[in-house]
Amino acid sequence: MLRSLTVFLTENPVEASAPCRIDAGGTWDIKALALPFEGIGPTTINIALNLRTRVTLSPYKSNWIKVSSEGFRRSEAFHRDHVRLDSRFGLFFAAVTYFGFHGMAIHIHARAPVRSALGGSSTAIVALIKALAKIRLMQGGKNLSGRSILHLAYHLEDGVSGGHCGIQDQAAALYGGVNQWTWHYGNRRALFDRHPLLDRKGQKEFSKRILVAFSGERHVSSRTNRKWIKDFLAGRTRSGWVEANEIVRRLGSAIKNRNWLRAAGFLREEMALRKRLTPEALTPVTAVLIRQAEGSGCGARFAGAGAGGCVWALGEQEDIHRLRNKWKNTLASIRNAGILGCEVDPAGAR
Repeated sequence: MLRSLTVFLTENPVEASAPCRIDAGGTWDIKALALPFEGIGPTTINIALNLRTRVTLSPYKSNWIKVSSEGFRRSEAFHRDHVRLDSRFGLFFAAVTYFGFHGMAIHIHARAPVRSALGGSSTAIVALIKALAKIRLMQGGKNLSGRSILHLAYHLEDGVSGGHCGIQDQAAALYGGVNQWTWHYGNRRALFDRHPLLDRKGQKEFSKRILVAFSGERHVSSRTNRKWIKDFLAGRTRSGWVEANEIVRRLGSAIKNRNWLRAAGFLREEMALRKRLTPEALTPVTAVLIRQAEGSGCGARFAGAGAGGCVWALGEQEDIHRLRNKWKNTLASIRNAGILGCEVDPAGAR
């Protein structure tokens, strides 16, 4: 049943937020890779950052839905009978359509830069579904569990994107913290196992040993992911991806044991493999940032699918301090580039 929220939101404005992420092992959460090779335990690691995305729902004219986002000059509005799911904000219209709502304006505010490879669209869709679920509950409907929100967010994004979407970005947004994931799409009862690597104290220690920088270059992940999947399915890069999966498993153990030096070494190993498997994921700027990190005794990798966006580094505190100055100098002359002030966010969507 379709339901107008024009009056309801006038009296009850609703908002929700979720953290973005940095990661290692990404791509193994994509079904095309993970499902056939479930036997090796496909794994990824992600770290939620307190650069949160906030979604605000406010009243709009009945029968219409409007979406706007900071960082995008134009908003989009459609009548409920003519909603476009292939537009810039099609994913968010898809979520509202699923819930059967209209008469609402959605505004997205992200603290992370636009298209910075920090899982922006996935973070926003989790926050939006959280907000829509709040409304349904307030109106006497059934509550959505965390796993149900994740299930819906992933399948909506995977469907709208044409089937090249992973699930780790939505998972980081929902749960927060520092987690290692094992993906098993063949299990109809649970798509994943979550392994928290650090408690609150460990997360604070970890925050002092990471550095995140935006290269100033916006990335588009879908094109890169499609190439990686194509090469994997054809067998051209598969053995390298399997090797990378094992390295990320060891990286998780090092982080859990708070052996930061060893963890930085595994991050360097994964990056070395990525350079060979996915050279198109590096740009001249991100390649320099990674070289500087490794020259400072740290490990570093591009966030997400790379090809612009952010780079993050891990190392001992003194090494990170030295690297901060190098990265500042490198990025000083690049428009919109710079180091992002952030730390681990222990909380997920709320």
